[in-house]
Amino acid sequence: RGIHLNGPPLGRPPKDRTIYDKQLRLEREDSRERNAIEGKFGEGKRRYSLGLVKTRLQETSETQIHLAFLVMNLQKILRDLFIFIFSMRFYAKRRKILAVTG
Repeated sequence: RGIHLNGPPLGRPPKDRTIYDKQLRLEREDSRERNAIEGKFGEGKRRYSLGLVKTRLQETSETQIHLAFLVMNLQKILRDLFIFIFSMRFYAKRRKILAVTG
């Protein structure tokens, strides 16, 4: 499943520098991946009220959490679509200006 403990191993660092460098590289990769995931959860708590789930039943709590993540995904899709449309329009105008002046 790829589940493993994060953080530096206990004890002294190995004498072989290549093993030590490999461990450091794996730690950095794990940290990078973990930071991205924790950042999304933090955004959900800050902007989408995931830190304020006060429903009593498990089913309604899960529904509220699912809806918050659905809204997060929809906003990302809309943001990407807006950037795509805006950049295409800007590119077309720029090409038109270059054709007239060039």
